[in-house]
Amino acid sequence: MSRMGDVLAGFHAAWEFESDSVLIRYERGIRTPKLFQALGERRIPLAALAGVTLTPGRRGTVVLRAEPRPGADPLMEAAAGQLKDSCDPYRLVLPIQRETLAEYYADELRARLTGADDGPTERFLVPAPEAPLQFKAYDAKASFDGRTVRFRWFWTGASSAKWKAGDQSFPVAELTDVEWRSPEVLEGHLRLLRGEASPTQADQDPAAVVFGLGYGPVHESLPFAAAVLAAVRNRSAGVAVPAVAAPRKDPADIAERIRHLGELHQAGLVTDEEFSVKKAELLAEL
Repeated sequence: MSRMGDVLAGFHAAWEFESDSVLIRYERGIRTPKLFQALGERRIPLAALAGVTLTPGRRGTVVLRAEPRPGADPLMEAAAGQLKDSCDPYRLVLPIQRETLAEYYADELRARLTGADDGPTERFLVPAPEAPLQFKAYDAKASFDGRTVRFRWFWTGASSAKWKAGDQSFPVAELTDVEWRSPEVLEGHLRLLRGEASPTQADQDPAAVVFGLGYGPVHESLPFAAAVLAAVRNRSAGVAVPAVAAPRKDPADIAERIRHLGELHQAGLVTDEEFSVKKAELLAEL
């Protein structure tokens, strides 16, 4: 390939070509897609790529795109084809004046990938976003410390079924997959699977959080889903996952949740026994 450290800068990102990888650094400007800003930078091993294309873009631009191999990148696996082109982290948009330079780098990449395996990978080759991670869905706050996913329900959005089930904790060891549906489509959600897919609607499933306007945005919920997915696959492959200390509980938050639980009890949505058990659980967290 070209000299180590060669850089090709485009709109919102710059690619630095190394001997065995491409380091992508995303800009943090106001016009840069928020997903790119959240990712910061990513190192893509050449072994994770199946090919490269160069195509005409819009309004006097060209698009250089690296094509990841199936199974190589947890972010793209979690996205499952739902990302818009403008948020595709493997696209580099350049002004038409740099087309010749882009062709040169595309040819260099193709030469390096010739004869390489372009089929599905046995494990993830691109690093996942690092825990701890958290985001606000419409009905809960989701957090992940590297070993356990936790859903803490919001009284303003969670269904009575979720309140009755109580706040949820899901050790990675119990999960088999992650289902992410973009918040930019109808019924967006993040669902944790422990075997067969749940037939329950996401707003009634304690193993799922639902998205809404301003809740569960792509740049927060997708990296979260990718990190959980990577942890699940790594566990299956026997890769050790470091633990991260759980955040300290906020007494004011516990008090607010007990108050709302009392409102549900008075409204007849929670039985006396359910109220007593859940209240004891919340007090135990202090």
